[in-house]
Amino acid sequence: MTYGRLGIDGVRPVVDCGRFPAKAVVGEHIPIEARVWREGHDAVAATVVWQGPNDTSARLTRMTAEPENPDDCIAAITPDSEGIWTFRVDAWSDPWTTWRHAVEVKAAAGQGAEELANDLESGARLLDRMVELPRSDGDRRILSAAAGDLRNTELPVVKRIAEALSYPVQKIVEEAPLRDLVTEGEAHHLHVDRAEALFGSWYELFPRSTGGLDANGRPVHGTFRTAMTQLDRVAGMGFDVVYLPPIHPIGRINRKGRNNTLNPGPEDVGSPWAIGAAEGGHDAIHPELGTMEDFEAFVARTRELGMEVALDFALQCAPDHPWVAAHPEWFTTQPDGTIAYAENPPKKYQDIYPVNFDNAPETLYEEILRVVLYWVSHGVKIFRVDNPHTKPPNFWEWLIGEVKRDHHDVLFLSEAFTRPARLYGLARLGFTQSYTYFTWRTSKHDLIEFGKELVAHADECRPNLFVNTPDILHASLQYGGRAMFALRAALAATIAPTWGVYSGYELYEHEAVRDGSEEYLNSEKYELRPRDFTTPLHTGDSLEPWLLRLNSIRRRHPSLQQLRTLRFHHTDNDALIAYSKQDPETGDTVVVIVNLDPFGTQYGTLYLDLPALGFAPDARLSAHDEVSGQTWDWGSHNTVILTPERSVCHIVRIDWPRPQRMVYPARKDG
Repeated sequence: MTYGRLGIDGVRPVVDCGRFPAKAVVGEHIPIEARVWREGHDAVAATVVWQGPNDTSARLTRMTAEPENPDDCIAAITPDSEGIWTFRVDAWSDPWTTWRHAVEVKAAAGQGAEELANDLESGARLLDRMVELPRSDGDRRILSAAAGDLRNTELPVVKRIAEALSYPVQKIVEEAPLRDLVTEGEAHHLHVDRAEALFGSWYELFPRSTGGLDANGRPVHGTFRTAMTQLDRVAGMGFDVVYLPPIHPIGRINRKGRNNTLNPGPEDVGSPWAIGAAEGGHDAIHPELGTMEDFEAFVARTRELGMEVALDFALQCAPDHPWVAAHPEWFTTQPDGTIAYAENPPKKYQDIYPVNFDNAPETLYEEILRVVLYWVSHGVKIFRVDNPHTKPPNFWEWLIGEVKRDHHDVLFLSEAFTRPARLYGLARLGFTQSYTYFTWRTSKHDLIEFGKELVAHADECRPNLFVNTPDILHASLQYGGRAMFALRAALAATIAPTWGVYSGYELYEHEAVRDGSEEYLNSEKYELRPRDFTTPLHTGDSLEPWLLRLNSIRRRHPSLQQLRTLRFHHTDNDALIAYSKQDPETGDTVVVIVNLDPFGTQYGTLYLDLPALGFAPDARLSAHDEVSGQTWDWGSHNTVILTPERSVCHIVRIDWPRPQRMVYPARKDG
């Protein structure tokens, strides 16, 4: 807040009182908000002064007062390059608006030339001052003529003020206003990433499961070359990111067997997250996956198809990782002399040693930075970070800062299924995206509260909504049937700009290892799991067409690539949830209604908040459903019928009219 000659309060976006920059991406419309005030009744106004890392001078954007709360101002800025941007809000007294309002009121009250003499001369002097500002000759003539009319005592009052109150004069004044008592606000920062930091569709793939079956029906260990055969299929579903679990050598000591058992056989491949063996550690490739040349070919083919690779980054070691012998100080030694393995009681991970960040941080930090930059040099620009909430906060701030200093296009996804303080704390420290609790939000009430929380934290945290992971098979998918898979995908793909699926989702894989567990039966974390994607697609037993439909709709609609404009609308049926999104630049407006009941038809009334969407309260809308192809005439009250067998949702684009103005949902105070 700034209290100078004028007051400036409540500037947004500001994260943690300015300790951290707010998040943005190139091309994103960022709403800048502030409360600007002064004593008395004179008009005040505000300007956003903003500058990018490549700008030689600042840009100015006039703020607009909110109709219901004239002290609250808003403007949208659109960064056009990556890096750290600065912005501030300047407040200033607006003498022309003050004069205009006073004269309009006095003239309407019937005051004559004598009573308005001082007002008329004051207005003329303001116009004289505005003539001196940098303007075209044509604008100067218009302003001078208006000043002359104000001073012309031979004209009636109505004609003396007519030109000064005219649209041409008002337009000129708005373009370059008089600014008195300018009060400069505090500088704040935006960290602007590439557009993919906000919008994308992720597909998780285990390369080792792509080898198919041998003549005896036994799984064959896949390679990067066999995994490349899956890339066309993944791209064909409209995905942007291919996420790979760890690709490093897997430890042999305490290796886990099928379904997380402790008695592996010689054929068991172990967990990819038990990183490191005699063949190498975090900078090595599992020999059965191929060579670095094979990996680079995989990366190159992914790029050819318009996608990119995300690599899992798990800071933990198998007992036979080279670090264990070379740097025992990087681990925790117990009183009996053994190194402590990972535990999350009652779970035990005997095949994993956690890294201790406090014993020798200087050497450990530098080694981890070396590993990240090594993979960046081989084409990896996205890292999905495993369990970052179990590592020190200051480490992440340092590491991400060091990487992005020279590689600003590298993105980090935080797998932080943890308490809000940690989730949002890690996001503030630099993580580009964050996993969320979407998987466990299934009721209408929980989803609405969840969505509002996403918007409230949009300045500091970007969500990535995965519908499932190798670790998480939610009960709703175990028992909800195929419609549940379809509706959960629809929710994830339209609530957040970024979403993801783990391979097998399109085949409706839903069997848990036991009742009450979220672990998959025959989990791919511990064994090869080759899949036949072709036969189900031909027989109609695949979700692939629906995933393609969702991703195609997302690409066509810039509104679905936004987070800040998510807004929920009322329905009179708790099995129906409705929300909208808008694109500030194009006005693209999409309304989504999802049937949360996978087993039955649901009826209800959708009550659209038209003024909140920038429409007149009595507006009629041309509404086209991107799912069914139907077009309806909509107003504020609309009947909805959704049958899971036919369609789990409507994704409705508003073809007409265009919203008159953008109204952003409420955000969290900085």
